[in-house]
Amino acid sequence: MTAPLSTLLTAPVAPLLARLFAQADAADPATDPAFAAITPAERTRLMRSKTGYLELYGALKDVPLPVSRQTGALLYMLARATGARSTVEFGTSFGVSTLHLAAALRDNGGGRLVTSEFEPSKIARARANLDAAGLADLVEIRQGDALQTLAHDLPAPIDLVLLDGAKALYPDILGLLEPALRPGALIVADNADHSPEYLARVRDGAGGYLSVPFGGDVELSMRLG
Repeated sequence: MTAPLSTLLTAPVAPLLARLFAQADAADPATDPAFAAITPAERTRLMRSKTGYLELYGALKDVPLPVSRQTGALLYMLARATGARSTVEFGTSFGVSTLHLAAALRDNGGGRLVTSEFEPSKIARARANLDAAGLADLVEIRQGDALQTLAHDLPAPIDLVLLDGAKALYPDILGLLEPALRPGALIVADNADHSPEYLARVRDGAGGYLSVPFGGDVELSMRLG
């Protein structure tokens, strides 16, 4: 029996992702003068601040900040395995994770992905990548503060969420999405160790989630009810 083709593993998506990951590998944030001027301690402070992150991510507006190859594959597998049709992403960047999620929706027979990004130049690149992949029809990119863009018209019930924007906002974004999460919905939080408040919330057994660290840089949580 011939194995079914996967959108993720065939053209045009596979070669596009290979190129985007190679570009990300070659990009070094430390070479950006605005970013290099921020000390490591200050970067940590800004990353954990609910307002200071704007300065940090503004300095990185031309730098791709994708999920890892492993996390991308994980997103696709989780979405496929659960038959996800409604997904939400916080932090589009250049659209690498968006491509993985949209590829899963295509292979699930369709659906809707709502993703939010506050940097206009990154949105332009993400849209170009989605067009090149033939997946743009599945994705709605909302520009602006995710606390506003994700506060309405969500594709409920939500099957899967990716949190990969400003880490300090993870608890607030989860709070916005929570009413629309279906029981069993999965939440993937990239680099969640930078949001202790978020980890405390999803790891508290009384908080309505079952949660485990995964792969060293991801927190995988399931909504229990």
